Amino acid sequence: MHIAFNGWFWDQPNTGSGQYLRRLLHALRRVAPDLQMTLVLPPGLTSADDLPADVSLITTTGSRGNLGKVRFEQQTFPQMAGRCGADIAHVPYWGTPLSSPIPLITSILDVIPLVMPEYSPGWRGRLYTSLVSAAGRGSAHVITISDAAKADIVQYLNIPAEKITTTYLAADEQYNPRMGAEHDPEVRAKYNLPDRYVLYLGGFDVRKRVDQLLLAYTYVIEAEGGEVPLVIAGREPQWGSLMFPDLRKYIAELGIGEWVQGLGYVDEADKPAIYRMADVFAFPTVYEGFCLPVLEAMACGTPVVANEIPVLEEVTGDGAFLTTKGDARKMAGAIIALLEQEPLRETQITRGLSQATRYSWRKTARETLAVYERVADGVK
Repeated sequence: MHIAFNGWFWDQPNTGSGQYLRRLLHALRRVAPDLQMTLVLPPGLTSADDLPADVSLITTTGSRGNLGKVRFEQQTFPQMAGRCGADIAHVPYWGTPLSSPIPLITSILDVIPLVMPEYSPGWRGRLYTSLVSAAGRGSAHVITISDAAKADIVQYLNIPAEKITTTYLAADEQYNPRMGAEHDPEVRAKYNLPDRYVLYLGGFDVRKRVDQLLLAYTYVIEAEGGEVPLVIAGREPQWGSLMFPDLRKYIAELGIGEWVQGLGYVDEADKPAIYRMADVFAFPTVYEGFCLPVLEAMACGTPVVANEIPVLEEVTGDGAFLTTKGDARKMAGAIIALLEQEPLRETQITRGLSQATRYSWRKTARETLAVYERVADGVK
């Protein structure tokens, strides 16, 4: 069997779609060494770093702007997939072409622009969302990453549930309570991390609700006397828009600047140590397709506090301390309890580690391969 992959996000490994594509190809090569794979690169790329063995490359021409992306998705990729003799074209993100000479599989990781329209601003954004919504319905099969995301796809895209398969994501093996821990002191010094801290690591768009965590931290400071600061990691955006509320201003308004340390962008290789050394990982998001950072923190042996939303109930089981969505006081209470109550903390660490072991990229790859085989058998 020969699979052609849309490689638009290959050179963006810090995005969810880029991570998914890279990890999936590596895992597929491990579980199916005879599988023929071709990666169709976007314009501007002539090579692909960290490519699994024996994956063929196709380079393309054009632009990388918004219109260039649409052209690549709608014309270039399906044409190249057909010309290279692939049996199936796999688009590993929500960017399906309206037509294709071979069967299409689309990985729809989430439908955020439909659930939260502010993520599809302006007429161009709405037009693109309408295009990929219509195209997604024409896929031979859809892969998604949680049953919560599957339910949203059924509701918002009207795709029958039997045409959708859930294949969960997984934390990479370096997210581990012991593996690589000998380098933790170097990472602590590199980022000037305090001895104890509560961690947020992620994006700052409005659905992440970092403002809820900041408000919660006013109560944590009252209880802990500022002994355990809040460390916030992630590349900061241009603050002060509908999508990115000005969190620096909000920190000043709350008067907690002394107890909040911003790390900015952190290297991927340093993330396991930053998770591992944290006393608590807090992630107040209100919508995700899967929520990999929470799983990574649990895999590192760090207790997690997050909002009680369907996808996190599904993914974390009893491995995280989930609190009422949007309730800063309850989130603060959970953080304080994990900082002060050692038996509770140890229980959550044990449960989190156990839950994290349920997921693996090898399993994801096997389940994805089963979808390929099912679609290929349906074409014969």
